[in-house]
Amino acid sequence: MVIISALHKKLLEIFHVFQLQANIIIDSPHPAYRDEPYVKQMKGCGEESEYIHFTPNFLLNDNLLNAYGPRGKVFVHEWAHLRWGVFDEYNEKEPFYFSQNQQIQPTRCSTQVSGHWFEIINGHATLCRYDDTWLPTKECQFFPDKDQKTSASVMYMPSLDSVTAFCHEGDHNIEAPNTQNQKCDNKATRTVIFQHSVDKDALQTLKPLQSAPPAPKFTVIQRRSRVVCLILDVSGSMQGQRILRLQQAATIFLREIVEEGAYVGIVKFSTSADIISSLTKIEGYARESLISKLPDTASGSTNMCTGLKLGFEDDKSAVGDDVIFLTDGEATDDIQSCLKSAVNSGAIINTIAMGLSASNVLVTMANQTDGKFIVADENLISNQLVDAFSSFTMSDGDLTKLTIQLVSTGSSTTGWFNGTVPIDRTVGNSTTFTIIYERSAPTVSIHAPSGSAYDQTRMTHNAATKTLTLNIPGTAEVGHFFNTESTAQAMTLTITSRAARDDVPPVMVKAQMNQLASDGSKPMVVFAEVSQNHVPVLGAKVMATLQSDTGYSEDLFLLDNGAGADNFKNDGIYSRYFAKLISGRYSLKVRVIPQEGAIRGSHNRNSGALYVPGYIVDGKVQLNPQKPPVSVQSADVGRFIRTATGESFVVNVPKGVTTKFPPAKITDLRAKIQVDTIFLSWTAPGEDFDFGTVESYDIRWSKHLKTILYNFRNATPVNTSALHPQEATLDEQFSFLPEVAIKNGTTLFFAIQSQDKQALKSEVSNIAQVTKFVPSPKPPEISEPPLKLIISIVTIACAVAILVMIGSYCNVSFFLTINILCNLICY
Repeated sequence: MVIISALHKKLLEIFHVFQLQANIIIDSPHPAYRDEPYVKQMKGCGEESEYIHFTPNFLLNDNLLNAYGPRGKVFVHEWAHLRWGVFDEYNEKEPFYFSQNQQIQPTRCSTQVSGHWFEIINGHATLCRYDDTWLPTKECQFFPDKDQKTSASVMYMPSLDSVTAFCHEGDHNIEAPNTQNQKCDNKATRTVIFQHSVDKDALQTLKPLQSAPPAPKFTVIQRRSRVVCLILDVSGSMQGQRILRLQQAATIFLREIVEEGAYVGIVKFSTSADIISSLTKIEGYARESLISKLPDTASGSTNMCTGLKLGFEDDKSAVGDDVIFLTDGEATDDIQSCLKSAVNSGAIINTIAMGLSASNVLVTMANQTDGKFIVADENLISNQLVDAFSSFTMSDGDLTKLTIQLVSTGSSTTGWFNGTVPIDRTVGNSTTFTIIYERSAPTVSIHAPSGSAYDQTRMTHNAATKTLTLNIPGTAEVGHFFNTESTAQAMTLTITSRAARDDVPPVMVKAQMNQLASDGSKPMVVFAEVSQNHVPVLGAKVMATLQSDTGYSEDLFLLDNGAGADNFKNDGIYSRYFAKLISGRYSLKVRVIPQEGAIRGSHNRNSGALYVPGYIVDGKVQLNPQKPPVSVQSADVGRFIRTATGESFVVNVPKGVTTKFPPAKITDLRAKIQVDTIFLSWTAPGEDFDFGTVESYDIRWSKHLKTILYNFRNATPVNTSALHPQEATLDEQFSFLPEVAIKNGTTLFFAIQSQDKQALKSEVSNIAQVTKFVPSPKPPEISEPPLKLIISIVTIACAVAILVMIGSYCNVSFFLTINILCNLICY
């Protein structure tokens, strides 16, 4: 964990002061990427990303520096992904392309980066082979000259000594088929940073450093055993169903969710506050002892500050500790008077708003302390309060110790409440079935595939909290089904489990919202990440339920198709727009529905410094050590079920404003040419972003990229009268024969704009390009000077100064010269 407490004054305006949720992670190698630095980047152009990932080996082993670059410049490269939402200016899948002037070019920025391309066979550099389109084959690699004159670009190749800047519009290569052009409408990285990023306003006044900045100061924080303080509202409005729901949900948290070795304290508040239980270590009988002390009555007013102050008194050093603060009302005291001290405590304050009257300050408190804000109602069937408490998990990095929620469901039944729960092979230990009923205990029967049965005699019944609990001994068998028979009443079923084996991490799900705007001016985006040990799980069926405290609810099937709201195809991150915005506080619940065909798949990095295979130095090819092969293989994960609760969010559409959106931008347009026929394909957008069906498509093409990029209406239109739009998310295909002859070697550019029934138009799509090429006996001429090919494998140690102290890796340190970043962004 990296925590920056003080930097140069201007840099403080740009850097986040890293809080206890890490923006930079030093961890063991990724199963697929190994020691490669990367950024988890799942949002759009100009938006902040999730985190930077380095390995101890990358920070300590100088053998990697020649291939990736000095650590300082690699850090800047990754920081630009993380903070400013720019993308890489290379493309390992399309390393070469035909330019408009019919020359083969490496995918790079800027085009001033010089070099040669070769294929390495048995340690010898040979001329590249060419495919059917006369582009170099995938075995061909670009070797840059070590001595360069261009200063751009950091997002292409930070390993070059001359590279000290981001691409400007003047030197930006708009033709290159790289991710930066594809995701940012062919804008230069510097343009995105200065005009579209979160720091665009601060950067306008930033000036180059006149002297070396003061040495940065670092605060080193190493997490001790987890400390959790439950601060619970027991005011009069909590009496009845609400206090019962609190008991039920907090019981599940204390019995199943909080990890062994953690410390838990409980404070209740109303007119005054009391410590129910001082900090108690979770071991032995401690769980049941804490459960027995949970409040079961409610009275008095809602003095939030008394509860918060007493909670922090019980925990003398609250930095990094977790607070779960639950209330259902507006504060009767001055909550602002204690908000600042609560934020300054250093605790992570998670807030639960129960009911419509819960104070809006809960959102502020959670946001300012890196906590979660979650709304929950008292309705039994929704199970929202149980879901909220179940989401407060904490990992020390060992995912096999985490409690995972498999099922959270409710029903109002008049007879049988039954179903099948696939206990997959990655979970099974500490498996618990919890049934909460409304009035009378139902008859329950749970069966395993082997025939083993569990009934009431094997379950724990708590009549006071109306709860039945079954703990499956040992490791649960793969596959279970349950039956409950009951008189007419509401019931819920919650199933949790842990990893079946210490050496096999479980399949996990995380959910979150990307709130581009909460006033209805822009749609929101739902994300769900499905993975196993950070490797994406593909082909899952993922549904998100968004439920407002006003009663409105919507179910969305999330997609990992690289279109619409989804940034990258097959990265295990499933996404969808939420465009039907109605004012209210919303809960977010994501479920993975069991189905066949889900696989754990290897996936290339989307964002990270480029590995350079070698350099041309004084007429010699100097090879860098070869990248280790990817060890992750695709594998069937079988049928599995998961449930995850994300942070809640608030929509506040001004009165009189109706939320009506145009079709979503098409982001995956592709083009092919066969003889003279053009074949286009894309994913259909919808009437409102990615819902419904558009009215029509406007397809245009040009021989000139700038025409279709900057003057779409002046490009040549295509007759689309025979094209009948498909429903959103379906595949579209269209072919046509241009009315003019296309000469051999000509590159064509295509884009689409869609329109809905109200004549609202989408943004112009990504630009697809294709080159007509009729093979000739020899490849296109390459104006490359002859090169004496002498192979020498070199390892160059770099001495770049970087200092970052890491919580869980306190013995790992490296030194960062801050002026690298400042000079780069000021250039």
